[in-house]
Amino acid sequence: MANALVSIQIIPKTKNGEDIIPYVDRAIEVIAKSGVKFFVSPLETTMEGELDQLMLIIQDMNAAMIEMGSPNVISQVKIYFNPSGASMDKLTEKYR
Repeated sequence: MANALVSIQIIPKTKNGEDIIPYVDRAIEVIAKSGVKFFVSPLETTMEGELDQLMLIIQDMNAAMIEMGSPNVISQVKIYFNPSGASMDKLTEKYR
């Protein structure tokens, strides 16, 4: 069972004020390829899994932004850690 939920809003700097949406799409692709459960919302994406694995995904997301040509990246991260289990579905079930 997962022990963490991690939400991330990634904000890559672009060279000439270009649209960041292709960068964000690439960051979400990194998450999707990782195989963890995730949910995309308008301002951030939440992942569910083991905390150490989720932190490595964030590292890979930032590296992907640099590979695309971003000179730097801001990542705003929120972490919910519960060693006995963490679930997006469980935390939001009363709202669905």
